[in-house]
Amino acid sequence: MTIVRKRPWGQCYAFVVAGVIFLALLAAAGVRAAPGVLILPLGQAFGWSRDSISLAAAVGIFLYGLVGPFAAALMQAVGIRHTLMAALTLMALSIAASNWMTQPWHLLLSWGVFSGIGSGCVAIVLGATVVNRWFVKHRGLMLGLLTASTATGTLAFLPALAAIAAHGGWQPVVWTVSIACAVLVPLVWWLLPERPADAGLVPYGAEPGTVVQEPPRRNLLAIALGTLAKASRHRTFWFLFGTFFICGFTTNGLIGTHFIAMCGDHGIPEVRAAGLLAMMGFCDLIGTTLSGWLTDRFDPRKLLFVYYGLRGLSLIWLPYSDFSLHSLALFGVFYGLDWIATVPPTLKLAAEAFGDQDAPVVFGWVAAGHQVGAASAAFFAGFMRVQQGNYLESFVIAGAFGIVASLLAIGIRRRAPLIAQPA
Repeated sequence: MTIVRKRPWGQCYAFVVAGVIFLALLAAAGVRAAPGVLILPLGQAFGWSRDSISLAAAVGIFLYGLVGPFAAALMQAVGIRHTLMAALTLMALSIAASNWMTQPWHLLLSWGVFSGIGSGCVAIVLGATVVNRWFVKHRGLMLGLLTASTATGTLAFLPALAAIAAHGGWQPVVWTVSIACAVLVPLVWWLLPERPADAGLVPYGAEPGTVVQEPPRRNLLAIALGTLAKASRHRTFWFLFGTFFICGFTTNGLIGTHFIAMCGDHGIPEVRAAGLLAMMGFCDLIGTTLSGWLTDRFDPRKLLFVYYGLRGLSLIWLPYSDFSLHSLALFGVFYGLDWIATVPPTLKLAAEAFGDQDAPVVFGWVAAGHQVGAASAAFFAGFMRVQQGNYLESFVIAGAFGIVASLLAIGIRRRAPLIAQPA
């Protein structure tokens, strides 16, 4: 028997739920952002090379994306609330344990494997699941804000973490991120009902007295793998996967992980470099919102052509710039507006090609490709820095990939759904 605990503010309590999820997504974003701040302090403290530190960051990013399609199955089995509490606890404990690391493989396990699995449960799939349960009205707006929070939060955390690292070294950064995750566990337990009905409510925007049917129990793991198997037979899926792989390769894998270290090579303090990343995060929120507006009005393939092409050119230009404050600020504003502007048109193309029912699952796999690309760039750039002594080749190659993605985007087909589920 379900115990119904009344919540204040009626249907508007949905915004409290959204706020809790927003904070959880920010915490997960902070976990994924921290390795970019730790590259220089860990190298100084332990003498570890950048490629070994980057490997841990790459594994964490990879699992962050790979776990996403399967996190929905766990949420169906044990509930959103318990899944989120377990994920936050896993992140808090694994990161706290890194305070006692002495070998690179300790970093790989704590910041790579375990925090990657935990943060993978606190990603886009969490936001989408909560919005679908709690909102009827403003669903698109809320999903857009929660999605933007993952990228914006990644960058917004960096100035504070960089300042902590500059004054106290790497260990205070570890404790800060760990405590941030741990504090959210009781908040989730207290403020997050599993469904609106558990709080005596209906979803926001639904008519009073609306009875929300419980979804039939289905093997979501089989649906995720089955949809992948069917979607992978079509060229459209691979074009979407390929462009989003490059999206990850050219954003959080490269800039998010190595921008601070690259600035350090040019004598720019960590706090100042992190501030530039935070500015990119602010511009990202504007750019993603504007991209959603444009996607409703223009061919999403043409938008992706412009986004990826300009991003690629900017990455090629950056290592040849003079790294003055003016140049970096110009890059930060321009690049920030384009950071995840690719998400709305990519999601629309997935819906057009695979239908509303299958598009979320297909997009989950496409988003996994994004993180695979990000993980590849995180390790590749660190490896190239060790081999070449600079980041020049890494950024030029990433820029060239951006131009390739712009050409792939034009080749994406827009047509009726390709997958049909049995009734």
